[in-house]
Amino acid sequence: MTKLSAYLPTIVIEQHHIYSQYLEREVQIDAYLPTNIVLPEQMSLLLMNDGQDLPKMPFIDILSQLIDSHTIEPLLCIGIYCGDDRRNEYGTAYSADYQGLGSKAGLYSKFIFDELLPFIRKAFNMPNFKDKAFAGFSLGGLSALDIVWNNATEFNKVGVFSGSLWWRRKAYDAGYNDENDRLMHLQIRKGMFYPWLTFFVQCGALDETADRNNNGVIDSIDDALDLIVELKAKGYTDAHIEYLLLDNGKHDVPTWAEALPHFLQWGWGRMAD
Repeated sequence: MTKLSAYLPTIVIEQHHIYSQYLEREVQIDAYLPTNIVLPEQMSLLLMNDGQDLPKMPFIDILSQLIDSHTIEPLLCIGIYCGDDRRNEYGTAYSADYQGLGSKAGLYSKFIFDELLPFIRKAFNMPNFKDKAFAGFSLGGLSALDIVWNNATEFNKVGVFSGSLWWRRKAYDAGYNDENDRLMHLQIRKGMFYPWLTFFVQCGALDETADRNNNGVIDSIDDALDLIVELKAKGYTDAHIEYLLLDNGKHDVPTWAEALPHFLQWGWGRMAD
């Protein structure tokens, strides 16, 4: 089913519902479609987890203003609404966490590649894209990073906003160790160097208050900075990685709305004339 839900001079929003055999549920997506595209094959694609949060920003205003002002290149954005089983569908396909959460992350990845991307290509008559990116917020950011890292030939960019990079295979009181038990950090350490991949990592100084190692730095910032260390050890440089720390940023939609223009300009900014 398709519902045309909004018009703006620059952006059309189309709402679609896709039944996923893998997830055994209907998945709602909002497609933010630029208008007046002369060369569709030059369009970029941005997939976004937790698409239900985008209307709260509202994302259409952010995207429309940046395209109207010729600050960024037009791109097709797909907001993927989460399901009731979000904590199992998002996570790392590499392994569930110590509580068994993330057990459907592999199925979610299959949904993306076997069901969602074919639907997008057919529905919007776009067999190819200039580049593809994936982004998400909190646990959705971890999911986006996990999918991009494990399918690097399919993507060019990833955006992680307040990512749940603490996702771990041991509880803190069960012999947990930063070096060995954070699942995304482990994957990067064991993975390969993909020189075309670029990473946008955002944190808020007020994301949380937890400080498991009592070093005076909240865990979300520690985990993000340690992720960057792992990426650099793999061969990535500052040219591959954009880190954004918002001093008043919280773990909430208004903070991610503040960060999104930075991400969009980083990824698709127009070259100055």
